[in-house]
Amino acid sequence: MKAWSTGDSDSGGDEWGQEIRLTEQAVEAINKLKPKPRFFVLCGDLIHAMPGMPWRKEQTADLQRVLARVDSDIPLVLVSGNHDVGNTPTPETVAEFQQTWGDDYFSFWLGGVLFLVLNSQFWYDASRCPALKQAQDQWLDQQLSVAGQRKCQHAIVFQHIPLFLRSIDEEDDYFNLTKSVRKEVADKFIRAGVTAVFSGHYHRNAGGTYQNLDMVVSSAIGCQLGQDTHGLRVVVVTAEKIVHRYYSLDELSEKGIEDDLMGLMEEK
Repeated sequence: MKAWSTGDSDSGGDEWGQEIRLTEQAVEAINKLKPKPRFFVLCGDLIHAMPGMPWRKEQTADLQRVLARVDSDIPLVLVSGNHDVGNTPTPETVAEFQQTWGDDYFSFWLGGVLFLVLNSQFWYDASRCPALKQAQDQWLDQQLSVAGQRKCQHAIVFQHIPLFLRSIDEEDDYFNLTKSVRKEVADKFIRAGVTAVFSGHYHRNAGGTYQNLDMVVSSAIGCQLGQDTHGLRVVVVTAEKIVHRYYSLDELSEKGIEDDLMGLMEEK
C-alpha cells in the first residue's frame, strides 16, 4: 500500500509563479509513477494569502487549476493550515475553507488503515471559534474510540502544525503546539493506537518519536526555510510498518522511487 505526504505548498509575493511551477512539477512526477499512489496529501497552507489578504482568490484559482491535473485515479487529501483558515480561525474562515477545499477534518479507511485529517489551528488558537474546536475534539474522541475497538492495522494522522519538531519536551515555538496541548494530544493518540503523525508548517524536514508515536515533519513543495530541497515525502504502509522517505522534486521526476520502497509495495 502506498500513500503520499507533502509539507506546505505556499509562498508569497513575486514567488507565487515559482510556487505554481514547482507544484506543476510535483503533479507531473506523481502522475507518471508506477504503481499509482493510493492518494496524495497536501499538509496545509495550500495558498500563501491569508484570509482577507489580496490575491487570495487568484492564488486559489491557480492552485485549483494545477491540482485538477492530478490523475483522476489518485485522490487528493487536503489539510487546512494557518494560511488557509488564519492563525486565529473564525467560523467564517473555516466555512470558506470548507466551501473551497472540503471538510477541515474527516477520516477515511484504506487497506485496513484508519486515516484522520485534523484542523490543528483549533489547538493553536480557538479563541474566536471555541464551539468548532469542541466539535472537532468530540468527533476525534469518537474516531479514536473506533480505532481502539476495531484494532486497525495502523492509525495515521495528518495535520498542519506538528505536535513537536524533535522532542515532546522541547520549548514552545511558532512551529509546534504548546507543551500542555502536545502532551495531551500525543497521549490520546498513543492510547488509541495511532503510530504516526504527518505534518508540514515548518518548511524544513524534522521529526522525532514519543513512546511509539512517530512525528514526521515534511518540508515544502515550495518555500524552503532551511537547507532542504523542494520535494515530496513518499510513505509506504505495510501490515507491519510505516516507511517514509523525502525526495527532491528533481530526484522523483528523474529516478522515481528507490528499489527498496518498491519492494515493500510489492509485499502481500
